[in-house]
Amino acid sequence: MRIDAAVYQRVLGDEIRRLRKQRGWTRKELNRRLQTEISLQTLATYELGTRQCSVVRLVEICFALDEHPHELMARVHDRVFSGSTVGRIRVDLRSVVHERGSDLLPLRRWAAERLTEHTGPTPAEVHLDISAIERMAELCGVEVRDLIARLKALRPTPPAPAT
Repeated sequence: MRIDAAVYQRVLGDEIRRLRKQRGWTRKELNRRLQTEISLQTLATYELGTRQCSVVRLVEICFALDEHPHELMARVHDRVFSGSTVGRIRVDLRSVVHERGSDLLPLRRWAAERLTEHTGPTPAEVHLDISAIERMAELCGVEVRDLIARLKALRPTPPAPAT
């Protein structure tokens, strides 16, 4: 079994963000509850899944959120390894890299990084859940429905069946 670190980090961050929002807290409020000081930017990068979180830091965040670390990790594990693509958008990374809309620059950079971070045969397609799409739309400054429509439009057309 291969672990996609980027997906795992993103799902972990999404779960942390969900717990924080479920409590009605801002990042600043969560940060005040931590035992050690970290910047709000660092906390944001954990939630976005763009920065790795040490085990000790993760446990500290869980305690601040009054969440058992093993329960959080069980949810992350279930989401990452469920294998389900229901409720996810299929994204063709190569098409995203070649998309020229200036508003999608953060998405293009992410896609380019995903394509270069793997050695050997690189999967050209990924499946993103709605939380990832929402965050990417926020980073790009576009509406979620518009981003979904654009991503669907970027999918390559399947070849016509041979007759």
